[in-house]
Amino acid sequence: MIRKVNAQKVSDYLVYLLVRILFCVVQSLSLEAGKAFARKMAFFFTRMVPIRRKLLHENLKIAFPELDKAERYVIIRAMWEHLFLMGVEVALARRRIRDFNWSDHIRLVNAEPLLCLLHQDRPVIIVTGHFGNFEIGGFSLGVLTYPSHTVARTLDNPYLHRFVKKFRESTGQFLIAKKGGAPEIISVLEQKELMAFLVDQAAGGRKNCIVQFFDKPASTYKAIAVLALQFNAPIVICFPLRQQDESGEFQMLRFDMHITEVLDPLDLPPDIQNVKDITQWFTHALERGIRRCPEQYWWLHRRWKG
Repeated sequence: MIRKVNAQKVSDYLVYLLVRILFCVVQSLSLEAGKAFARKMAFFFTRMVPIRRKLLHENLKIAFPELDKAERYVIIRAMWEHLFLMGVEVALARRRIRDFNWSDHIRLVNAEPLLCLLHQDRPVIIVTGHFGNFEIGGFSLGVLTYPSHTVARTLDNPYLHRFVKKFRESTGQFLIAKKGGAPEIISVLEQKELMAFLVDQAAGGRKNCIVQFFDKPASTYKAIAVLALQFNAPIVICFPLRQQDESGEFQMLRFDMHITEVLDPLDLPPDIQNVKDITQWFTHALERGIRRCPEQYWWLHRRWKG
């Protein structure tokens, strides 16, 4: 047993060292070299080693049944490029985006409703998904001096977990473990602070609520709606989308922080009155965003389990 534990520690540490070495290599790249690296890796993962190819096509068939195989392939390849660009940007962000130059990299779009809520004596819930550069989203809020609390799964590799946690918390974003984190979430909302959730993963057991996502039933966590009603916390839909030039080419370290919709539990519309209505509301909001930029969504999840 001791040998097995030690072997696991050695394995975890070697993986961590490899990631740190790759991280250092990426940090030495220019922006153009980083873009070229992402394009080559996208080709490799799409053509040479088609990871989760079947799942990717299945998900896109559900979301966009009108697309043929070639059109789905274009989205899949662009998605891989976007994901590798995310990795490069995570490595570069702490060095490139600072409190004195953030406006060179981040453009706020319709941010007034969120900024207004953040200056009120109320808790606020930000809802987003694995869409755009969601890692930069929390990082950017910290740079803008609005620290947030985010729920995240603890990585199995403790060395990698500490490394990723250090980046995420470098500008004031605080992580709450997905497992057993409920008391901390409640404490954040009781103290009227900013709480952020990724809402596009399948939920199981009694925690779920079945709603429509791209016209197909999907199991979604209902806790966000429950907390919003319990603490009268406005829900704000936020998407940190990558900017693209006129030809559609991705721009590195250039983001539009979109605040698309706000729902206030103190002023609910007639057609949104309960937990399921609210859960369906933010799920549809996420869907509308994804339809605009499907290549920036993480289609790798098994979103429609069962």
